[in-house]
Amino acid sequence: MFKDHFSTQARDYGRYRPGYPDALIAFVASVAPARGLALDVATGSGQAALMLAEYFQSVLASDASAEQLRQAKAHPRVHYLRHRAEQLPVRAGVVDAIAVAQAAHWFDLDSFYEEARRVLRPRGVVALWTYSGIELGAPLDEPIQRFYTDTVGQYWPPERVHVEQQYRTLPFPLTELKAPPFAYTAEWSLDDLLGYVSTWSAVAGYRRARGSDPLPALGAALQHLWPGAERRPVHFPLHLRIGRI
Repeated sequence: MFKDHFSTQARDYGRYRPGYPDALIAFVASVAPARGLALDVATGSGQAALMLAEYFQSVLASDASAEQLRQAKAHPRVHYLRHRAEQLPVRAGVVDAIAVAQAAHWFDLDSFYEEARRVLRPRGVVALWTYSGIELGAPLDEPIQRFYTDTVGQYWPPERVHVEQQYRTLPFPLTELKAPPFAYTAEWSLDDLLGYVSTWSAVAGYRRARGSDPLPALGAALQHLWPGAERRPVHFPLHLRIGRI
């Protein structure tokens, strides 16, 4: 069993989840011992895997959710496999880099790190990253934060605390490397924003618990601040933990 918070919204996850800055992927590749094989664990619909394929000869992208993998885009150097993070689908000592984008807080971390030690080659790296929130600027930040905290706050799984604390409290029994700051910025419409919010695990929890959807009220609250199809910058600060086994 695995903590499956996203299969029911897999299509929206593939469409609306933000990407990652190329500088982050380039940094991970720069500290790997070679550019042969990268493993993207909990790949979801493959956003990070496709970027890793620009730097590594081959990428194995694994996820426990069949629905998520159905949304993944094909790439000649990316091979998708259905596996849990605690049972990595490769033989020992062949992986140059393991990447986990916005997912490590869901893992049984002791088992995951044990597997990482098994599959990595000498000086191989593990890179875990998360974005803890979205920044839209005034006056949009306040209603989004109120929705996050008050409307759906009680439905966040307990593991969310690691994201809110920018992975500083996530167990990381590796020789940690110093990493520069990273952020991702995109131009979104209001529909893009609401699509992204619809993928939150807390929104899914709200819908299950109450049998209703909290998004129409959020859209109504934002509509007079963000009219029509106007596109605005959205900013995601990223937090990276990277180290060698």
